[in-house]
Amino acid sequence: MAKLILASASPRRREILALSGLPFEVRAGSGEEQAHGTDPEEIVKELSAGKAAEALKGAEDGDIVIGADTVVSLFGAVLGKPKDEADARSMLRRLQGRAHQVYTGVTVWRKGTGKICTFAERTTVHVGSMSDREIREYIETGEPMDKAGAYGIQGRFAVYVQRIEGDYQNVVGLPLARLYGYLKEYREELQ
Repeated sequence: MAKLILASASPRRREILALSGLPFEVRAGSGEEQAHGTDPEEIVKELSAGKAAEALKGAEDGDIVIGADTVVSLFGAVLGKPKDEADARSMLRRLQGRAHQVYTGVTVWRKGTGKICTFAERTTVHVGSMSDREIREYIETGEPMDKAGAYGIQGRFAVYVQRIEGDYQNVVGLPLARLYGYLKEYREELQ
């Protein structure tokens, strides 16, 4: 029987993939995330493929590996995870009162078959105005420190999200509906 492997340490991605009802295991990579280029869609596709390739090394023939990566893009500038609180503050100041895009790249790779699919999903997020005090208090929660763009839509930041255009789960870190469309053909093998 084939195994489904999520190549991510993100607890949010684990929670989202669990919603599929498919059994899976987690094998997070240890490599540093580095992408070439500046286009956010291409960056997340490259990073997701890199994560999948790393997890594929320990997989058996027939296993299916999922790699994913998320970035935030504001006026073409890519915002990853903040380096420190000052970086988080800078990101949040730029995002507040504006719309931005969240891109998640996903790679589904079946070992031993050469079958690979990589795609990117985009969602637009509209953020309301935030005062310097609100930004400071949000940073003090520690929530923004491990998230692209320095915020988690599913956490305390939700009070600042005015609306989204696209897939909510994509903003959290894994576009489940689109991913499930690719995993359906393997469903019987994974039960």
